[in-house]
Amino acid sequence: MTHFPVVYHPSYVTPLPDGHRFPMPKFQLLRDLLVRDRIITEAQIYQPSAPPTEWLELVHTASYVQAYYNGTLDAKAQRRIGLPWSPGLVKRTCTAVGGTILTAKLALQHCIACNTAGGTHHAFPDYGSGFCIFNDLAIAIKVLQSQNLIRKALIVDLDVHQGDGSAFIFKGDPTVFTFSMHCGINFPGRKQQSDLDVPLDENTGDAAYLNVLRSHLQPLLTQVNPDLVLYDAGVDVHKDDRLGKLALSDEGVFERDCTVLQTCYSAGFPVACVIGGGYGEDMSALIYRHSLLHRAAKAVLMAK
Repeated sequence: MTHFPVVYHPSYVTPLPDGHRFPMPKFQLLRDLLVRDRIITEAQIYQPSAPPTEWLELVHTASYVQAYYNGTLDAKAQRRIGLPWSPGLVKRTCTAVGGTILTAKLALQHCIACNTAGGTHHAFPDYGSGFCIFNDLAIAIKVLQSQNLIRKALIVDLDVHQGDGSAFIFKGDPTVFTFSMHCGINFPGRKQQSDLDVPLDENTGDAAYLNVLRSHLQPLLTQVNPDLVLYDAGVDVHKDDRLGKLALSDEGVFERDCTVLQTCYSAGFPVACVIGGGYGEDMSALIYRHSLLHRAAKAVLMAK
């Protein structure tokens, strides 16, 4: 079985001002590349819907959710997010959260499922930060727990930036284990405390990175024994990323993704994947890096 579910919606893309550094077009371009390269077929693509407000409020305060919906956040809060408010961005944000919820549910059925967006791990209960408005990982976990689909979850966050919002949201929650392996000297300046933080030095590179990952992943799965793994596969760990500092190559990113998926899959742990951060001047190269997650999913399933 190589046909794993992939989640995408046209609303994942909404216009931003010219010159904005957030690479909004990448979500549709990723979907198009996956189909063009025959990594997936159209039949594998599932379309999410936006979640009801009550689901967002399992994680976020009602006042913050409503202020964002209505475009009434103050200027400081809006600057902290880094994305200019628009009705289209509200729809895009909520649809992407719905995409991660759907990805998580599909992973429970199919063992591996991949979103083509998601990973907004800098969002806190009452504010957004670093291009993150609502924390899709946290919301997906809370929704699935509330529906009695899972009890315990493990977040494997390999974005170059610490998953500070997720760490804060689940601090002291024994049903969710947060693991963040990131560049120690990088945004956010003020780190939160995950259940396990592994800060790495700048320019770590492929071999050292993969050794550290492998030394932690299998023991964590055994220790936590989660009903679901949520994997944030940020490609801002890449040597050519504008905001990352870990110096991985394309081959290193692919091997990282294969390592996570193979380790989870072979041990019988369902894994729901989001693409996380990725920022590059060369859009084609960036899209390819994001596609390595889906290529790894196909490779792992073909090797079964």
